[in-house]
Amino acid sequence: MKWKLQENALVKEEIESLAEFIKTADRLTQGSKVKEFEAEWSKWQGCKYSVFVNSGSSANLVLLSAVKDYYNLDNTSEVIVPAVTWVTNISPILQCGLKPVFVDVNLEDLSFDYEELKKKITDKTKAIFITHLLGFPANMEKIKNVIGEKDIVILEDCCESHGAKYKNIKVGNFGLGGTFSFYWGHHMTTIEGGMISTNNEEFYKLCLLKRSHGLARELPIKYHEYYKNKYKDIDFKFLFLTDGFNVRSTEINAFLGLRQIKNLDAFIEIRDKNYNMFFDTCTKYEDKLITIKVEGTSSLALPFIFKEKRLREIVEKKLNELGVETRPIISGNLLRQPFLKKYHNENEFKNANLIHDNGFYIGNNQFVDEIRLKKLESILDKIM
Repeated sequence: MKWKLQENALVKEEIESLAEFIKTADRLTQGSKVKEFEAEWSKWQGCKYSVFVNSGSSANLVLLSAVKDYYNLDNTSEVIVPAVTWVTNISPILQCGLKPVFVDVNLEDLSFDYEELKKKITDKTKAIFITHLLGFPANMEKIKNVIGEKDIVILEDCCESHGAKYKNIKVGNFGLGGTFSFYWGHHMTTIEGGMISTNNEEFYKLCLLKRSHGLARELPIKYHEYYKNKYKDIDFKFLFLTDGFNVRSTEINAFLGLRQIKNLDAFIEIRDKNYNMFFDTCTKYEDKLITIKVEGTSSLALPFIFKEKRLREIVEKKLNELGVETRPIISGNLLRQPFLKKYHNENEFKNANLIHDNGFYIGNNQFVDEIRLKKLESILDKIM
């Protein structure tokens, strides 16, 4: 049985259409297709503004850099993050000269241990960067209750959670900004690509600037005249209003995004149907497995978290032998990675360590079907 972690979501017709587009397009660098895709994404996501960039990691980088400027943060400012997340949720915090503060995760929705989150908040806490892990929406009510009246900004990494909802509101709409990834194996793909979504116009403008060198010409046209008059001694085409990056995407990626977004809801429906069947299978082994069921899930993958490490090793080895690809749950406890060793004692994070030592996941996408899931159930019945 061949079961890949990721499948190519681009169908033949999309590839043929892309080839024709490349042949006939006047330009392939960022242009009208990017704006069109941003508008379609905003409509789908239910937000006012979106900024398309070249990856989900770049989306995180722009988000954190813009947050630092928007709130005038300094190197004493703390950003709370979960111990189980992707590396480029942490790297931008460090690159922006901010301080990451790690919190253990819970085993119900794989977001923060909400009691520990409460203890980690200090007067220096300026932001909480949530990861909606593997498509499981975090409990936004608990997070907002922890924050209370404190002046702490909510940021959301939704790179694995397109369409996930908390109380019928899509994740990415609860804070200042949300980030999304359109990498090859995610809910939809632009091959490489990412998006920042927000409802704050001033923050949106700052993200536009950060995406492309800090150039004023990246702003909506209605703002151009103001800056032309304000800086008359500088050629407007080369007017830099802030520091920035070059993390623009292309017309090619946006063209694919416009095609893929038409099928996104259908893709999510299949993924969730698969996950529900997988969950039902796992409940047969609740004495050996930690099962996760969260309302509003938009499943990225099918995670196994075993209560004993030895059983994890046996099951993973057998699945690999049968052609089922596996990988760690994100990066496990990120604090066990060499580049973060100096920050915290990883042994404090009980649940993150359990996920690190006893967890892995297999692929879930629109090409996984009931036949394959039944085979998986049969394999597990024999091993467990």
